[in-house]
Amino acid sequence: MAMTESVTIKVPAGMTKYLECMNPGTELTRNALLLYPYILNQTISHGGAAEILGIRKSELIDIYDKLGYSYLDMTMDELDSELETFRQLKRGTVE
Repeated sequence: MAMTESVTIKVPAGMTKYLECMNPGTELTRNALLLYPYILNQTISHGGAAEILGIRKSELIDIYDKLGYSYLDMTMDELDSELETFRQLKRGTVE
C-alpha cells in the first residue's frame, strides 16, 4: 500500500456526500481518476501513476479498462496500419 497524505480540495457542495466514507476500492478508483488527466497529457506514465498508487501497472490498466478508458489510444485503422508496417519491416519490404 502506498504511503498516504491528506489534502484539502474544493468541490461543489453536492459532491461531498460521495467523497465521505469510501471503501478502499472506491478510494483507489477515485485516486486513479485524479491521475488520469496527467496520463493523458503525458505528464506521467501509466507506470508512474501505478507507482504513486502503490499498485502494479496492469492493475491500473484494469481499473481504467473497467471504467471504459482504453490503454491504447489508436483507432483500429491506425492499429491496422502499424501492424502492416511491422509485417513489411519483418519481410524487409518497407516502401
